[in-house]
Amino acid sequence: MDISTIGGIAIGLTALILGILTEGGQLGAYVGMSAAIIIFGGTIGVTVASFPLSVVKNVPRLLIIAFTNQTYEIPMVIKQLVQFSERARREGILCLESELVNVKDEFLRYGLQLVIDGTDPELVRDTLQTKIAFTAERHHQGAAIFEAAGGYAPTIGIIGTVIGLINVLSNLADPSSLGHAIALAFIATLYGVGSANVIWLPIGVKLKQKHKSEQIIKEIMLEGVLCLQSGDNPRIVEQKLKAFLSKSYASTINTGVK
Repeated sequence: MDISTIGGIAIGLTALILGILTEGGQLGAYVGMSAAIIIFGGTIGVTVASFPLSVVKNVPRLLIIAFTNQTYEIPMVIKQLVQFSERARREGILCLESELVNVKDEFLRYGLQLVIDGTDPELVRDTLQTKIAFTAERHHQGAAIFEAAGGYAPTIGIIGTVIGLINVLSNLADPSSLGHAIALAFIATLYGVGSANVIWLPIGVKLKQKHKSEQIIKEIMLEGVLCLQSGDNPRIVEQKLKAFLSKSYASTINTGVK
């Protein structure tokens, strides 16, 4: 599990609860089923209406991505590409065809196959960049769902509060209950603003961050494939690939190249 996602949301919710208790409030007073139905039902409804079904149906998978760790083995990929460059310089690029079965990543395997097939370097670059761009667009749509929910939730919360106040003002027979009824009406605003800033928006930002991590490793793969095709020296390949990383992180990667 991704501890930062789970822990961050848990800390946010805990802070809200502790703030309520510190002020002497009762948690029961903040429970409103009608408000929850309006806010969460309304937010989900308008969010679904804002996106194609092909995007909406990916929400369960996106939640799994947000709440689980995605492993991007950058050191292994760099080491593998450098080793491929050493062998390609000794035996020729066609020798890498036997190595394809050892390449787990589909994107890298596809790029290597293009090179082995003798595809023009510019076409290789354009093809792989297109795949990266379309992947980025899909990831952007995924994050946009949760960002949209974070934008709608506060407004739906205000609508819920207005509905509650209308109900209060339409029944003034018992003035002693007005305070409690008005308080209940404002729970909808709390739910709307709270869910937006503690749940929906953080998940959207986390998905964007994970996309950036995946994009970096795909850019490394793209550069490595082009280096292999151009026959670069393994040490040059290593330097080019490490240039995508911070100096401190790059220094921890040992490719074994001499």
